[in-house]
Amino acid sequence: MSIRVLLTDDQPLIRTGFRMILEETVDIDVVGEAQDGAEAIRLVAQLDPDVILMDVRMPGVDGIEATRRIVTRNPAARVLVLTTFDLDEYAFSALRAGASGFVLKDVPVDELAQAIRAVANGDAVVSPRITRRLLDVYTTHVPDRPDGTGARSRAAVGQLTPREQEVLLAVAAGLSNTEIAEKLVVSEATVKTHVGSILTKLDLRNRVQIVIFAYDVGLVR
Repeated sequence: MSIRVLLTDDQPLIRTGFRMILEETVDIDVVGEAQDGAEAIRLVAQLDPDVILMDVRMPGVDGIEATRRIVTRNPAARVLVLTTFDLDEYAFSALRAGASGFVLKDVPVDELAQAIRAVANGDAVVSPRITRRLLDVYTTHVPDRPDGTGARSRAAVGQLTPREQEVLLAVAAGLSNTEIAEKLVVSEATVKTHVGSILTKLDLRNRVQIVIFAYDVGLVR
């Protein structure tokens, strides 16, 4: 069954390029194109795509606000952010708004397809190490952190078991599930179970947001 993708970018040539690339992939189907965030919001409601490829820097309703509205209306929506730079404050803000990850616009075809498949399956496609680079640069002045978030987040940590807190710290430190399993001397399946429990208890979407949560709380600096 094909993965249904909505392309969102204010530049027609960019959209055409991505469409041509993705049409060569047998399991990915481009079901629509949007030229800005407002149109993306409308088309998501109309087409119900599996993955939204979302440019962040667009006039009018940008990709950050579009992502926030789409995810608020449909928590199951999967947004994959398109950006030109690997250290992009806009991309970071989109992650905070609920995006499942980001890819560079010049990403190789096979990596783009792999990222789309990962997001469609509910995974995040930004490695924790890259996320930490973003956080290191922008965590002190990201504009969309609501007042009181830190206090509420610290209280939420109390919901986690001691083992889950260990896993949270390991994820925030940039370790993969395999590396966490080796460090804690447990199976990888057990780590996945703990990560799933953390996401549920803290009402987070993916491991990218686990890292963001850890910085918000002050567990990682």
